Amino acid sequence: MESYGRFAEVYDRLMADMPYEEWIAFAEAAWQRYGSGKPERVVDLGCGTGNISLPLAALGYEVIGIDLSETMLSIAQNKMAAHPPLQGNMQWVCQDMRHWSVPNSVDAVVSFCDCLNYITEQSEVKQVLQATYDQLRPGGIFLFDVLSIRQFEEYASTQPFAYDEEDIAYIWFSDFDEGRKEIEHQLTLFVRQENGGLFERVDEAHVQRAYDIQWLAQSLRDAGFNKIEMFADFTWEKPDADAQRIFFAAVKEEAACS
Repeated sequence: MESYGRFAEVYDRLMADMPYEEWIAFAEAAWQRYGSGKPERVVDLGCGTGNISLPLAALGYEVIGIDLSETMLSIAQNKMAAHPPLQGNMQWVCQDMRHWSVPNSVDAVVSFCDCLNYITEQSEVKQVLQATYDQLRPGGIFLFDVLSIRQFEEYASTQPFAYDEEDIAYIWFSDFDEGRKEIEHQLTLFVRQENGGLFERVDEAHVQRAYDIQWLAQSLRDAGFNKIEMFADFTWEKPDADAQRIFFAAVKEEAACS
């Protein structure tokens, strides 16, 4: 089933201020920190329009970008076409991250920009973690981030949000379900059409769920990961009650020597 739809076409414009360079720097530092060095084959899980995949490919990594949205992937492919040298380092795959697979194992998997928050059932989060463990080589590392419950509470207390530029505008409401720790973002966009001065209205609804980080850590262990650490907000500090974005590093155990 297609996700994001029409919103994908303006996604890059609205996400221009996201800290993509910090995610990439965090990944490269983590690969060194955990002794895996520079991985050759990396999966970007929930790659969207390629804002992390393509810079990783430009750094020389062999990258497989996986996303459920064909529209997002089409935009990513168009961006890659503008930089022909990257084509040898990039593959794009349309798959559900709960059941993803690629031929042969990979050295590292990243899933940034709170992709796992969009998986709103615990059983399905576990499917993502298990599929990722199964695809990693021994010694491989899974890096991902999630937004904290505190961040969802902040969204709920400070909404609505508005954005107004000459050719695009939106109003964004957030409704927080305290019981499920789930937030629904209701976004109404107005996008100027290319063939005239008229604006097209686009309505989008996106649901995210926050998870207890200790539950996530245990779920990683259940999937088979043997070394798991958590960090806060692009630092190597342990998360506290004020952390907004929690980073996980999970390492698959090395194969035993015979």
